Amino acid sequence: MAWQGLTAEFLQVPVVTRAYTAACVLTTAAVQLELLSPFQLYFNPHLVFRKLQVWRLVTNFLFFGPLGFSFFFNMLFVFRYCRMLEEGSFRGRTADFVFMFLFGGILMTLLGFLGSLFFLGQALTAMLVYVWSRRSPQMRVNFFGLLTFQAPFLPWALMGFSMLLGNSILVDLLGIAVGHIYYFLEDVFPNQPGGKRLLLTPSFLCYWMPQKRTPITCPSLRSSQDPCSSDPIQGQG
Repeated sequence: MAWQGLTAEFLQVPVVTRAYTAACVLTTAAVQLELLSPFQLYFNPHLVFRKLQVWRLVTNFLFFGPLGFSFFFNMLFVFRYCRMLEEGSFRGRTADFVFMFLFGGILMTLLGFLGSLFFLGQALTAMLVYVWSRRSPQMRVNFFGLLTFQAPFLPWALMGFSMLLGNSILVDLLGIAVGHIYYFLEDVFPNQPGGKRLLLTPSFLCYWMPQKRTPITCPSLRSSQDPCSSDPIQGQG
């Protein structure tokens, strides 16, 4: 019965959060059981493009290190803030949420290549936290019962705590930078005089994941050029 309860609770989690969290946990479990090696997962441009090991473009976002405090710390933030975004500003907008993952992942991969970064899951976590914090500026956050501050300070607190765990702050800075680029292009620039939405969700994502308008919407303006905004379901008042 307890297992059934856990399964039912897990199925209540929004689909993108559920899929990404499960993929991270299963990947780490496979490494822990020695079914996979981190050397099969890390980002290596030579192996990706010369040896066609294209799975590395995805798997480097799924491995957060061996089971331990750092892993559970990252999973806590991934699950919490990915879910809050998906149930909040991305509610009913699964295609837009997936596109944010794709945009962030591609940009992190390009910048991570320049910085010789091999695993980018922590950067993706920082991006999710940053976007959530900028869209919830008045929210107050209790950081492990130690500090209480407004949401926009959370990414920096997370980076400081990550540094205390012995991790490189370069990965967190990358995630914050990419998160800010997304936030600016999606939420700030479209609302400026002469501004417009530059990040348009591809139509194939909208076709696979129909959007549904809800009272909770993204702060940015919805352009008529956005293929998702022309969806019949999206257009209902």
